[in-house]
Amino acid sequence: MAACGTGADPTPGPPPTREAAASAGSENRSRDAGPDPRLAQAMARMRGRLERAGIAGGFHFVVEPPFVVAGDEEKGTVELRSDRVVRWAVEHLKAAYFARDPDEVIEIWLFRDAASYRRHAKLLFGDEPSTPYGYYSSEAGALIMDISTGGGTLVHEIVHPFVAANLPGCPDWFNEGLGSLYEQSSEREGAIVGLTNWRLPGLQEAVRAGRAPALAELLATSQDEFYGAKSGLYYAEARYLLYYLQEKGLLGRFYRALAAGRAADPTGRAALEEILGQDLAAFEPAWKKFVLALRFER
Repeated sequence: MAACGTGADPTPGPPPTREAAASAGSENRSRDAGPDPRLAQAMARMRGRLERAGIAGGFHFVVEPPFVVAGDEEKGTVELRSDRVVRWAVEHLKAAYFARDPDEVIEIWLFRDAASYRRHAKLLFGDEPSTPYGYYSSEAGALIMDISTGGGTLVHEIVHPFVAANLPGCPDWFNEGLGSLYEQSSEREGAIVGLTNWRLPGLQEAVRAGRAPALAELLATSQDEFYGAKSGLYYAEARYLLYYLQEKGLLGRFYRALAAGRAADPTGRAALEEILGQDLAAFEPAWKKFVLALRFER
């Protein structure tokens, strides 16, 4: 189960819009590493994992602060994925929301295919992944990905350490909603935006059938409730609530209001109602109408 800032989605989806392809490169590339010893320590820790597992080579490293990336594809491919997914996400998320970097350097492991992902998850971390896409190991401080499925889960998981650093104690619905929003993402006028994605059809079906939880229920969920039996619907509702705010130009304002008032408003409901200019019960019919009008082209 994921705590705020860890973000383990039990039902990750298809790959994102942002993709990377092969190019030329070098084994170790450093960008803006500067004097921060934590980056070198993280790389040494990652090399140590490989050595202890008896893996002598085949991995290439890229420093993309506040992460260190390791991958077992061609050197240029690892570099390009680091640039087009990791660096792109970090730069755009920081521009939109986050003033602070995570306190700790986090490892990112990009494995070339499903077989490599499962083999190395076991060898390096003792894990047998429950998801085919990727996951965050809080014990290891590492994001572990089958990058052949796309970078959507990776971008989702990159969100969480920034949320933990900038919005400690945030409500789970917002933490996962923001991560989920950028699973399928692009740029609009230079800013990161979420696109409609695979979570939409199930949410629309639930809305039509009267099974969608009320927004007031979503915002009031405890951690156990959010990650419990209704987690798929809660993830979808959280994502498309934030998608609505994004499309109405309100998401940045809501984030700032949530951050400023979290001590007195831990669920974010008061901040949300202030930004919307109405209470949730009055707003919900318009939000449902908005959701039902959306389309996702697979």
